[in-house]
Amino acid sequence: MSSLYGLSCMLVFVLFSTLTIRDLFIASDSGSYFKEIPATKMGMSQYVGPTMKFQYCYSCGYHKAFQEYGNIIQQKYPEIIIEGENYNPPTYIILIAKIIGAVKMLLVVCIISGVNIFQCIGQPQPWWWTWCVDNRLYSCLMLFFTCNAIENQLMSTGAFEITFNDVPVWSKLETGRIPQPAELFQIIDNNLRFQGKVELKPGFAK
Repeated sequence: MSSLYGLSCMLVFVLFSTLTIRDLFIASDSGSYFKEIPATKMGMSQYVGPTMKFQYCYSCGYHKAFQEYGNIIQQKYPEIIIEGENYNPPTYIILIAKIIGAVKMLLVVCIISGVNIFQCIGQPQPWWWTWCVDNRLYSCLMLFFTCNAIENQLMSTGAFEITFNDVPVWSKLETGRIPQPAELFQIIDNNLRFQGKVELKPGFAK
């Protein structure tokens, strides 16, 4: 029975180690904490037309909203190039999430091995650490999913930012909502009219 329990603890340790190492080290070159999310481009490739760029929170499920908006914009304005990519949180947020992941891994190792980390710093072992060591499987699962929830919350920006020719035209971080299609069409029409005036009159001032 004890050998079976030890084997179960070892399997849990290997699983947690694999998942944590993947989270910590398999990240995109742009510094994203999550796996690399490729940028998306829609529109004509031979003609360099106006460009509308969406930066959205992938973990919030806004990729689907981007695809829907991209499709309706392409139907109404086929000359516009649509680009989309994940909106990364600030670097310090990514660092905090990685630190939490590393601490999670360290605690799981200590719980599985039964190491008293408080003895190393000259402190008495608290009751909750004794409970964690006595209930290794349950405490590791609880620690793993709790830390993952905190990491995901840190990495979820809630962003849905839109630029037209590199000029910001909408920010969910500021407005608190995603634009309605009619609002987006109005923004595009205004920018296209302004762009046309600038092309016709280089000295035109807004």
